Amino acid sequence: MDLIRTPSETRLARMEPLTRLPVFLALDGKRAVVVGGSAAAAWKAELLSAAGARVDVYTEAPCDELTQIANDPPRGGIAVKRRGWMVDDLKDAAVAIGAFDDDAGAASFAAAARAVGVPVNVIDKPAFCDFAFGAIVNRSPLVIGISTDGAAPVFAQAIRAKLEALLPKGFAAWAAAAARWRTALKSTRLPFAGRRKFWQLFTAHAIKHPDSAPAQSDFDRFVAEVNGLGAAVENGSVTLVGAGPGDPELLTLRAVRALQSADVILFDDLVSRDVLDFARREARKMLVGKTGFGPSCKQDDINALMVALAKQGKRVMRLKGGDPLIFARAAEEIAACAAANIPVDVVPGITAAQGAASRLGLPLTDRTHARRLQYVTGHAKDGALPADLDWRSLADPATTSAIYMPVRTLTALVAKATSEGLDPQTPALAIANATRPNQAVVQAPIGDLATRLAKAALSGPVLVMLGRVFGEKSASAAPADQKAG
Repeated sequence: MDLIRTPSETRLARMEPLTRLPVFLALDGKRAVVVGGSAAAAWKAELLSAAGARVDVYTEAPCDELTQIANDPPRGGIAVKRRGWMVDDLKDAAVAIGAFDDDAGAASFAAAARAVGVPVNVIDKPAFCDFAFGAIVNRSPLVIGISTDGAAPVFAQAIRAKLEALLPKGFAAWAAAAARWRTALKSTRLPFAGRRKFWQLFTAHAIKHPDSAPAQSDFDRFVAEVNGLGAAVENGSVTLVGAGPGDPELLTLRAVRALQSADVILFDDLVSRDVLDFARREARKMLVGKTGFGPSCKQDDINALMVALAKQGKRVMRLKGGDPLIFARAAEEIAACAAANIPVDVVPGITAAQGAASRLGLPLTDRTHARRLQYVTGHAKDGALPADLDWRSLADPATTSAIYMPVRTLTALVAKATSEGLDPQTPALAIANATRPNQAVVQAPIGDLATRLAKAALSGPVLVMLGRVFGEKSASAAPADQKAG
């Protein structure tokens, strides 16, 4: 008898402690104070000016770099006052920055700023700082700040360099276009759902074409596409997403983007919780668990919940382990959405066989041993061994076979396949929790694998792979992971 459970909302771990709260200050037209004439003080003055602040610098000995920046500021004006600072200089400032060699001077400056309610930063002296500057990726108005709380500035700069390489320069133009078009979009009188759809189209286009300059024709086209949806714009959407076999680093970029835009995520037990860390925090996460021979939600209930949420205008993600189109009942869910006129998108994932093979360093095909790869399910809808398997293909020595959900039926499957010609000495592997830290491997000829697997009592999802490609190479590759049996 099937053990039935109902979909349940999952509360993930709360926000981890933050050493610093990232905050972006609006300084346009506001006054900022910098004390000191060093190159470090000059850089802070330039940064404040770039943010639009009017910067007053107090120093008796400005360096050449500071003088040059003051003569040609990036945005807000920079005035260099050739004298020491006084308490009254701080009174109407939005922020105060100091460059001091000694702690006594730093402490006096920080105390004076706090006394008049001005946030203070003393360069390279975190004990006297109310806030910190991080490494910055500037695609203004898209700005990314990176902080290591002063522990490793060089590390922060290295991360900034990687992000700089990942983010196209053209994102700046698209972010600026978003600021311009926000007011224009309101004048179109699109409903809330229509405006949200506009921004989805905008984002998808900007990500695919970051280096094309935004044009009025783009705005008009997005609005026309939304208007063309008519009443259907009030509906949400469903996206079937492959979470991969477990390692979150195997997520595709499309999967990450979908996780970060979903309103509701319906996920299976086999999905690694580390994958859910990529979802936006506001999204509802609902466990609609389907585990082999364990408590499971009925597929009809999942379909009904998915459609109902989409009809409420939600962006619904159906998150599945591996690839959503491989033994994951995608056909039933797509059909349910089609019957309700709900748009469906599919984001493929790395299936367990690919993940396991890559982690073990084993090929699934090669020109010498395997000309064909096949994925096979180990049980039918009723949980028994499928009666319609192609036994001749399983016995084909030039085929690599990956058997999903095999544990309960493996003995019967091997018995039937060997009676149909499968060599019982064919090399085989059973992999539990493929690509995860607790991955475990049992290696044996296929004729002995069921017995070895039962003794190992592996926990978690198990995949069996057999074929000549797992012969000599597997013995040296398997110890790289935890190996049971």
